[in-house]
Amino acid sequence: MTSPVKTDWIAVNAGGDTTFDAYLARPPAGRGPGLVLFQEIFGVNEHIRAVAEQYALDGFVVLAPDVFWRQQRRVELGYVGDDRQRGITMAGATQPADLLADMRATVAALRARPEAQGGKVGAIGYCMGGRLAYLAAATAGVDAAVAYYGGGIHDQLDRAASITCPVQFHYAERDDHIPLTAVEKVRAAMSGKGAELHLYPGSMHGFNCWARASYHAPSAALAHGRSVQFLAANLF
Repeated sequence: MTSPVKTDWIAVNAGGDTTFDAYLARPPAGRGPGLVLFQEIFGVNEHIRAVAEQYALDGFVVLAPDVFWRQQRRVELGYVGDDRQRGITMAGATQPADLLADMRATVAALRARPEAQGGKVGAIGYCMGGRLAYLAAATAGVDAAVAYYGGGIHDQLDRAASITCPVQFHYAERDDHIPLTAVEKVRAAMSGKGAELHLYPGSMHGFNCWARASYHAPSAALAHGRSVQFLAANLF
């Protein structure tokens, strides 16, 4: 059976004659609110492309930018061993100013597409991408953001003052990278901003990714349902 989701790699203008690639997934209806999907440290790999298609099936026009394009275009990494270490190295080599510029370019490109009805654009991301979704809420003018176990958010809470859109956070209870003390710092910083924060008992970092050993189906299903409800309420 042919998928009702139409997908393409498109070029996003990075300034001048320079472009970077982004994976576009269109919903069955052909139109819908925009949703920028930020990758983990493993690139816009098979899993991230599947997540883009998952949200396209939910009715969103999804665009997943190739965050590491300045180092290697369309890198695809696995989750263990040398691939994992390479992802860590590539994430560490990214420049914050470049990330913010690419983020704004992606949001603008998606908002300008004819498929993105009404011009509303949200952001969603996982791990490193969760932090980028949070930063998109603070700096890129998105209309809503969803951050899954965003590493380093608790170190950039000075950005919270700039956030005016709704934000939803998802955290694992047993995250080796994000202690519960950090989660509580995020909760406190976002208090009074209409933000949601959900903690998933028994889950570990990466619980949403079915290709990882830490995948936790009950948490992933609950988080996805909450994310769709949240995005639908704020973008449609």
